Amino acid sequence: MVHGYGASQGFFFRNFDTLASRFRVIAIDQLGWGGSSRPDFTCKSTEETEAWFIESFEEWRKAKNLSNFILLGHSFGGYVAAKYALQHPEHVQHLILVGPAGFSSETEHSSEWLTKFRATWKGMLVNHLWESNFTPQRVVRGLGPWGPDLVRRYTSARFGSHSTGELLTEQESTLLTDYIYHTLAAKASGELCLKYIFSFGAFARKPLLQSASDWKVPTTFIYGQQDWMNYQGAQQARKEMKVPCEIIRVPQGGHFVFIDNPSGFHSAVFHACRKFISGDGEEGLSLPEGLISA
Repeated sequence: MVHGYGASQGFFFRNFDTLASRFRVIAIDQLGWGGSSRPDFTCKSTEETEAWFIESFEEWRKAKNLSNFILLGHSFGGYVAAKYALQHPEHVQHLILVGPAGFSSETEHSSEWLTKFRATWKGMLVNHLWESNFTPQRVVRGLGPWGPDLVRRYTSARFGSHSTGELLTEQESTLLTDYIYHTLAAKASGELCLKYIFSFGAFARKPLLQSASDWKVPTTFIYGQQDWMNYQGAQQARKEMKVPCEIIRVPQGGHFVFIDNPSGFHSAVFHACRKFISGDGEEGLSLPEGLISA
């Protein structure tokens, strides 16, 4: 399990126990995030930045002597997982991409709203900050003693009052806030990848859609029904893929579908991995109730 941008493995806290009932589960903190080491980020191009994440993951895989695994990546972690599977398909049995980032480029999916916003002084300022590699984590660090309160407001809003699914308990909210703050406030490292992988608006500079015809690993896409990541990028990629590909949308879930609707997310994962669970691949061919095939 590979986390997304600004996150770390602890974001999967609602999923470990259930998934571990069927699998041996390994979640990692990507290099430069969470509890992993935080080397100086010296990359100056998209290619170097992709290599930073893919090669460090491959070195970790070799050290753990792992092969033939199911690789799940969320958001930016989905981008890394997909790029890894393109380079090392021999190690990946199945790819699960949860609300993956990086399928479309700006030219493929231009937004009228974004174009208009960029033309305003606010848009020009935000775009300048983006190209200057000004990250959200820098804001948290810069606020000093007020940083934890900002993170608490974000956590309670995103996984509380504005959540579309299962709300966090008070204890979960407190623990998650504390966890997020300490991972964000640590030394800047992997977070500095942002401007090299995406242009402003989270459009990929080297979109995965361009590699769809080279896909070698069977893939399941999982999206929360209210995910701001557009599942139509996956639909477009599926047309060009030469391997089996499913797209599942989980109700009552947004971009963090595994937190918003854990039971729906687990059903989707078990469905994606049915041939590994049942042994013959015939069990549970139809989607579990409540999930939507896209």
